Amino acid sequence: MTRLSRWDPLREMITMRQAVDRMLDEAFARGTETRGTGAWLLPMDAYITDEAIVIRADVPGLKPEEIDITLEGDTLTIRGEIKREEENQRKYVLLERPTGKFERTLTINTPIDHDRVEATFKDGVLTLTLPKAEAVKPRQITVKAG
Repeated sequence: MTRLSRWDPLREMITMRQAVDRMLDEAFARGTETRGTGAWLLPMDAYITDEAIVIRADVPGLKPEEIDITLEGDTLTIRGEIKREEENQRKYVLLERPTGKFERTLTINTPIDHDRVEATFKDGVLTLTLPKAEAVKPRQITVKAG
């Protein structure tokens, strides 16, 4: 015998809310902690001056020697790993700080003077200065009369 039940939209909304909460929890956890062999995307800021391209990235808790930076041709790659303190006794109620391996690869569409590239590290902030090659720097052109 088939039993009919009355449709309750409120019950369906609670289920939908729980599904969205779970989806967001998984998305944030996946975005900040490595699962398997993947790495999270290092957030950064970049700006351009007349002389250089400057890139800044927050890498809290790392030492300069724990960051791997390569510039090959026009491809810049920054890699590293932020490790979480291992303590099995802890039961976190909030876990938002990113941990695990990170990697960021950028294609630099401006010719760079590879010999003058600088990387500095202060207070957990990595700053890369990529000087533009002389050929692409802006030049003032004098207009001659006559």
